[in-house]
Amino acid sequence: MKKTLIILLVSLSGFAAWPQQAYFFNPAESGAIHKDSSIIVAWAAGCTVKRGYIDIEDTTQTYTQGDSTSNKAFFGNPADATGYPQNNMSVVSLGDGGSALLTFDKPIANGPGYDFAVFENGFQYQQPPFNYYLELAFVEVSSDGVHFVRFPAVSQTQDTVQIETFGQLNPDDIHNLAGKYPVDYGTPFDLDDLKDSAEINIDSIVYVKIIDVTGDINPAFASYDSQGNIINDPWPTPFWTGGFDLNAVGVIHQASGPGFVSYEKKEKNLTVWPVPANEVIHLKTKDNTGIYSVTITGLTGQVVFSEHFNGRSTVDVTVSGLTNGFYLIKTFTGNGSFVQRIMVKHR
Repeated sequence: MKKTLIILLVSLSGFAAWPQQAYFFNPAESGAIHKDSSIIVAWAAGCTVKRGYIDIEDTTQTYTQGDSTSNKAFFGNPADATGYPQNNMSVVSLGDGGSALLTFDKPIANGPGYDFAVFENGFQYQQPPFNYYLELAFVEVSSDGVHFVRFPAVSQTQDTVQIETFGQLNPDDIHNLAGKYPVDYGTPFDLDDLKDSAEINIDSIVYVKIIDVTGDINPAFASYDSQGNIINDPWPTPFWTGGFDLNAVGVIHQASGPGFVSYEKKEKNLTVWPVPANEVIHLKTKDNTGIYSVTITGLTGQVVFSEHFNGRSTVDVTVSGLTNGFYLIKTFTGNGSFVQRIMVKHR
């Protein structure tokens, strides 16, 4: 996108979630991951990019910036998408249908809840209907660099009228597409969504591929979601900054390292119920090794409960004071630490 024309419209005061209303965002009910969240344990270490055209319907169209002219997006460098996301201009633009391939120092693994998050630099408009400028992308993962499996994306945005170059999108209509959240907030992905795929090992993901959604509703050039819907997002963006602007990919669970707990170990040694919880969450060790501490955090990393215990086999935690939404609960027992996602939902 051409940020020099619209930067004065940026607001970082809010963002939207599935299925919340766009303007009335409640952080506790969102899956958005802030770049400073304590649940992020690593960042992408390497990135290679295949640039897409600035206008997929007219591949002869060019854009000039400084001494450079090209018919493909050329803003940023692949290295801008590695490591911690520094700012909203530290991105690499992919262009229409372009892609980026990310690598990591350690494999990403399927842990409790979300496993990694993709960061873009969208923003909220300060004019009705107060929705968002979002550029979207598919996300695929691979264990061997040969077989890639795509997350099942869903777009419920209408596809009869083209979202214009600087048009607004309602994030409520978007699921499992990178770019759903604005700058500084990553769109999270859960490898458990791909557990039935025989082509990857969800406990050893070594590649993440980001593929720009063209946004064009012309069927000859359109991108389609997992349900066969055309995905409509701002188009055309015939600038050097066109297409998805990849800011970073943050890792939440690694094959080895902080935060990873296998489902097998969790289910074997600890029971947490009920889910969703209303007033109280019960925890019980199945092997009577004892519970020594319990910490509950929001998905963006804020601690909402923390208490030490004396090796009890059962613990009750009151959650009546928490707002509705998803949380992570981390329990230390005599047999190790366990993390899983819980939901609080008051009647």
